[in-house]
Amino acid sequence: MTPAQLLAGRKIRRYYDAQTETWYFSIIDVVSALTVSINPTDYLKKLRKRDIELGAYLGTNCPQVEMLTETRKKRKTLGGSVQHILRLVQSIPSPKAEPFKQWLAKVGYERIQDMSDPARSLDRAREYWQQLGRSEKWIQQRMMGQETRNKLTDYWKDHEITKEEEYAILTNIIHQEWSGVDVKKHKEIKGLKTQNLRDHMNEAELIFTALAELSTRQIAESVNATGVVENADAGKKGGKIAQKARLELELKTGKSVITSENYLPPVKKQKRLTHK
Repeated sequence: MTPAQLLAGRKIRRYYDAQTETWYFSIIDVVSALTVSINPTDYLKKLRKRDIELGAYLGTNCPQVEMLTETRKKRKTLGGSVQHILRLVQSIPSPKAEPFKQWLAKVGYERIQDMSDPARSLDRAREYWQQLGRSEKWIQQRMMGQETRNKLTDYWKDHEITKEEEYAILTNIIHQEWSGVDVKKHKEIKGLKTQNLRDHMNEAELIFTALAELSTRQIAESVNATGVVENADAGKKGGKIAQKARLELELKTGKSVITSENYLPPVKKQKRLTHK
């Protein structure tokens, strides 16, 4: 059970930041849902005073975002991402918060197991995709692509790529080069928000992504590319190889490799009320 499932049915306001592709949830609403306090605002103030580290964490990481009040007016309130909410839960001594803590303990235990035996992580991923209805062929392609991705990021890590934004920049350069669109635009085409783009790629998209990243790594290795600039150059060249293959395939088939296909669950249509 995920945090989203644990919070299902509770009245918690949220806000989606399209720029960072992040959902922010009202901290006050979460406190209200997970405690028996009749004044969640006062409860949070006392909690932050009692837990100095929590207070500093929320103050540093959680932004003020506009959300609707009960009177339908927009007011700024403290918002937290899922990561921030989980940190908050650790400090709430309430029976209602216990399911979250149990979930955190379970995930932490699984993560430790994965670190000692990576095969567990692969088995868990395969089981997850099977539950979502992916075919064995798709799963195999997805896992092969992930292995190619891991080898590339391992190379970057060993060649002075250290910041998260640097990984994102290099990834985007490769993706833009082979596909003709950046990662954000590709997600928009597929109607995705916070979902993992690769989990919604079709077979061809997965193959060309893997080809671009494989080519990038081998080119980088051949010149010992180090740092963002040199690896960006390798990324453009690697992406160009996959781009040529994509264009040739599209010319032969008359179909675009980049499609709006996704694996999102179908949107439930609301029944219209009819007046007799």
